[in-house]
Amino acid sequence: MNLYTNTSMDNYQSRLQDQADRISEQLSSMIQNNETENFLEYLNVLQQMDTDKPDIWTISNPDAVNPMDKSVESASWEDIILPQDFTQVIRKAFAGFIEHRSGYYEEFGGMSAVVGVPVWVNDEVVGAVMLVSEIKEQEKLIQNSMSMIYLSVGVSLFISFIIAIVFAKGISNPISLMRATALKLADGDYESHTEIKRQDEIGDLARTIDILAVELKENEIERQNREQVRVDFFANVSHELRTPITVIRAYTESLLDGIITDEEKIYQYYVKILSECKGMERLVGDLLLLSKMQNPDFEVDKEPVNVLQIFEDLIKSVHAISDEKNIKVELTKDKPAYMMMGDYDRLKQMFLIILDNAIKFSKENSIIHIILAKQDKLMISIRDEGIGISKEDLPSIFDKFYKSKLKQNEQGSGLGLAIARQIALKHESEIKVKSAPGEGTEFIFYFQCLENYVEELDI
Repeated sequence: MNLYTNTSMDNYQSRLQDQADRISEQLSSMIQNNETENFLEYLNVLQQMDTDKPDIWTISNPDAVNPMDKSVESASWEDIILPQDFTQVIRKAFAGFIEHRSGYYEEFGGMSAVVGVPVWVNDEVVGAVMLVSEIKEQEKLIQNSMSMIYLSVGVSLFISFIIAIVFAKGISNPISLMRATALKLADGDYESHTEIKRQDEIGDLARTIDILAVELKENEIERQNREQVRVDFFANVSHELRTPITVIRAYTESLLDGIITDEEKIYQYYVKILSECKGMERLVGDLLLLSKMQNPDFEVDKEPVNVLQIFEDLIKSVHAISDEKNIKVELTKDKPAYMMMGDYDRLKQMFLIILDNAIKFSKENSIIHIILAKQDKLMISIRDEGIGISKEDLPSIFDKFYKSKLKQNEQGSGLGLAIARQIALKHESEIKVKSAPGEGTEFIFYFQCLENYVEELDI
């Protein structure tokens, strides 16, 4: 505030000096042109027109060679009695300098400002112009200005405080809500959302928390599903192993106790024990294979494979069991080769599972139809004329440990079709199943042809 006061006073004194300079220049011009007869009237008019109404003094320099004429003096140096500051201002002006002073001068009504300017004529200071002005009005103006500044500052602070409160609430409330939401998420309440709709950084953070809530909920659902699968898996494994273990134990205890003495029965018991052991070995092997196939990181070793060669080998392999029921396996093809990228052994295992089931559930003296066709994709159809699958059971046939209650499936582990499906998925294959009770079942596979695979790789 002192800076404002000092600046205001400096500006006021500069204004006085500018006015004194103009009077000095005007007086110097009149003296040089001998036009001084109306100068004092000019000063009087000038003084009346000025809003500050300063006292204008023109004083002749008694030490000058050609001092000003008495007609342009408003006061004589010899006759005036002035405060010491005023005398020094006039002496400085006579010496050719511009001088400012301000202070309390009782003779001039209190606080006043004074400025002295030399009057030059032909490179000689012939006199001085002194302006004296009371600064009451200036002080009042400064005080009013200061009051306005204080008021403006106060109003600004008040408005800033209100804005700060509103802004702080606009930040703190959403942050508190996000904190509460985060705590709920930490407690497992994944239904909780911030519900904040803002188009700024806080809104971005709130949307991120909401996305996190959705992801956590999905992960929790997946975790629960995996846990249920794990529980079901162990329950099914326990169920599947309990029966053969019970049988093995019963036969073993009978043999150890010596209850069975007939050699033929003892041999039958050993055969049964071996059969149950093989069944458990097959079950464990299927479980390990299925677990490996379900691993997302597991990759099958793909190479160019002729599907026709796979089926020619399979038909020879199943010939023995198909002949037992006098079942004929027909292979329909229109090309000498059907090439794709795949794992020969896994594909052979998958198609063997389907063929084995087709033979198992087909009637005697029936036909199993295998069709190979190539269009946009390689299509493989395996259709039997067996008992078919009911509409209710059809959606569950690829589930682990799913077994129909038919007599033909008593020895099955319930893992065959699940393994087949996983092998198909590893080869990016689509599987469609068509079946109806009494009309047979058809499994249709779609694979990418080798030519399309090569085009995608841009080889």
